[in-house]
Amino acid sequence: QVQLVESGGGLVQPGGSLRLSCTTSRSIFSIYVMGWYRQTPGKQREPVATITSGGSANTADSVKGRFTISRDNAKNTVYLQMNSLKPEDTAVYYCNAARDIRTYWGQGTQVTVSS
Repeated sequence: QVQLVESGGGLVQPGGSLRLSCTTSRSIFSIYVMGWYRQTPGKQREPVATITSGGSANTADSVKGRFTISRDNAKNTVYLQMNSLKPEDTAVYYCNAARDIRTYWGQGTQVTVSS
């Protein structure tokens, strides 16, 4: 069974920073596209950033320049560094692994940006 284990969410003030982490097995991490998505109540889950096994990254326009996705191949871990956080970044953030028609999700971690 594929597991994606997330950590790093929490409460932060506007303008602050958080780093999310997601760890999975090597067999998944080495060949799947890893990504972060987020979802707020009543809205569809939306992509935030993705990164291929070769390190090519894509970031949503809404977070470009503030969020950075990266991966540590030795630790089978993908990170999402979130800077200059805004209240509208408040959401449940999900880690994702995708390849062809296969996709797996983490349990989600809450990020709340509020003063």
